[in-house]
Amino acid sequence: MLFAFIILLQGGGALPAFRVIFLLFFLGIVLLIIAAKTLKIVPQATVMLVERLGRFSRVAASGLNILIPFLDKPRAVYWTNTRGGMTSIDLREQYIDLPPQPVITRDNVTIHVDSVVYWQITDPIKAVYEMNDLVGGIVQLTITGMRAVMGDMDLDHTLSQRDQINGKLRLILDEATDKWGVKVTRVDVKNINPPEDVRITMEKQMTAERNRRALVLQAEGERQAAITRAEGEKQAAVTRSEGEKQSSILQAEGLAQARLRQAEAESQAIAQVASAMADHGNPAQYLITTRYIESLRDMTKSNNAKVIFMPVETSSMLSAVGTIKEMFTESGANVLSFVSPKPPPPRQLR
Repeated sequence: MLFAFIILLQGGGALPAFRVIFLLFFLGIVLLIIAAKTLKIVPQATVMLVERLGRFSRVAASGLNILIPFLDKPRAVYWTNTRGGMTSIDLREQYIDLPPQPVITRDNVTIHVDSVVYWQITDPIKAVYEMNDLVGGIVQLTITGMRAVMGDMDLDHTLSQRDQINGKLRLILDEATDKWGVKVTRVDVKNINPPEDVRITMEKQMTAERNRRALVLQAEGERQAAITRAEGEKQAAVTRSEGEKQSSILQAEGLAQARLRQAEAESQAIAQVASAMADHGNPAQYLITTRYIESLRDMTKSNNAKVIFMPVETSSMLSAVGTIKEMFTESGANVLSFVSPKPPPPRQLR
């Protein structure tokens, strides 16, 4: 282009205006190229490495940066899964989503594991000059570390101890990437997919384990229910016995109080009867007669036909009759013995 511009200037012609326009256009293009190589705008949270004559010169921070054209040149990086020839280096936290990788456990079961790695560049100079392909290195390091960690574990442990796997992987990656100027902040194992036959066997095993736990829980529940029921019956029996005891005590106290009240009432009644009959006769005879009449009245209400009720005077008369009979019996025996002679003794035969 420079040679064409010189030829146009040397050659005469009738079109001077065209030459002036072409000259201005050429100068504008040259100025644009120089400005593009001189002025560099770096976005926020990114940096750019500037090399002068192929050697590292400085780190261009975010904002407007002025470079010496044709001497300073931004360093381009070519990392896996990134745009080729990228000159700006992102300092924000990034992640790498790894596809499922085959891993062999300690019990010789091949599983497919996919994970996510979160990382951040802390030193862009090391990230560019210490490692050729930073992203590819992190990916390969994650795969090998995952195989090393899960290769020392059984299948059951790999499924139940994901936090332990994540912690070990993070330590391995953080230690290895420290010299690359990278900080691995977190590693998460997303999915662990065992083979189909192993998965079916595990499902059957889990079903049997759940059935066993259900039976154990049912038996435990029945045992607790029986214990609770027995405790309830025991407490109910104790409470019932305590209630019966209190009831008996209260009933006895009530009967005692009733008898005391009755005795007091009878005492007052007897005292009043005695006071009233002090001048009319024996109070005791009056009370006995009253009780005797009441007893006869109660006995007449009985349905027993064999019972004969007799007044007190009848018993006195019968006792007198018995006495007279005894007297006559004794007198009659004496009279008979006086009147009747003794029979003669029997005669003996020779």
